[in-house]
Amino acid sequence: MQHYLIVGASSGIGQELALQLAESGKQVIATYNKNEPLDKNPNIRYHHLNVMEEIPSLDFLPDELAGFVYCPGSILLRPFERIKATDFASDFKLQVGGAIQLLQLVLPRLKKSANASVVLFSTVAVQTGLAFHTQVSASKGAIEGLTRALAAEYAPTIRVNCIAPSLTDTPLANSLLNNEQKREANAQRHPLKRIGTTKDIANMASFLLSENASWITGQVLHVDGGMSAIKS
Repeated sequence: MQHYLIVGASSGIGQELALQLAESGKQVIATYNKNEPLDKNPNIRYHHLNVMEEIPSLDFLPDELAGFVYCPGSILLRPFERIKATDFASDFKLQVGGAIQLLQLVLPRLKKSANASVVLFSTVAVQTGLAFHTQVSASKGAIEGLTRALAAEYAPTIRVNCIAPSLTDTPLANSLLNNEQKREANAQRHPLKRIGTTKDIANMASFLLSENASWITGQVLHVDGGMSAIKS
């Protein structure tokens, strides 16, 4: 029986991915920090986890993991001059430090799987360059470098890939999509003329976790409505 650990699965992309895997018969260990999901699926077990704290162990995990997904993130768009160095450090701790700490803890379990897969998340802003995105781009740029280095180090035992979405309709992006004018303006910025959905991103994550992606590693895959590649 295959088990998958999804860190940050109480809402947004993590929640959608957990449900997709559970509905396909996979066993999902899902973590939350502030809000425990009310919906109960027999194939999902929820555990509280604060990635900003030191985590000595993960005793609630099985001995073997087929996949690990790290979803915690933040979107704080401000002029560079108004962002303190401590803000950059805190964001890095959440988006990069948490992923590193947990990956080091779960590596022995991933190594026991025949086709283990790790999925991390970046942003279209790293490769495209967007104003007011310095904080998130600094952290997610590190994630892209981490993805490629880990993929090289752990091939062929563990595949490591990264998804770089554009703006997606999640609670994290609520302030950017909280009225119809904002939604329409942001949709028009994308060649495909719509905002991404949690299903769009979870579909790619589910694929990367599966055996169908068994010859894919070290990739940063842009699921962004064409924003990173097309001028429309």
